[in-house]
Amino acid sequence: MKDLSPKEERRKYSESFKREAVMHWLASGKSAETISAELGIGADRLYVWKQRYSPPTAVEAEDLRVQLTAAREELARVTEQRDILKKTLGILSERPPKDIPGSKP
Repeated sequence: MKDLSPKEERRKYSESFKREAVMHWLASGKSAETISAELGIGADRLYVWKQRYSPPTAVEAEDLRVQLTAAREELARVTEQRDILKKTLGILSERPPKDIPGSKP
């Protein structure tokens, strides 16, 4: 990594700029080098931003849907278990009525 001279400052880009740059690159069909020259940034930056900001592919989106469905099913199962445990705890923590034989006063 090269040292920056006092005149050179590291430029910071907003998330929206990064996202727009990636979308422009992907929609244009041009090379990363061409787009980076147009935008005045390094091509390596575009590749890094693409990993973070590019939309998921159809396969990735389907995989995410499958994972979401599985997570929702697991949540429903765990929620049901929690509710059963709450009811059980409530029943066990109740004091028995005094008129039941064998109960302590």
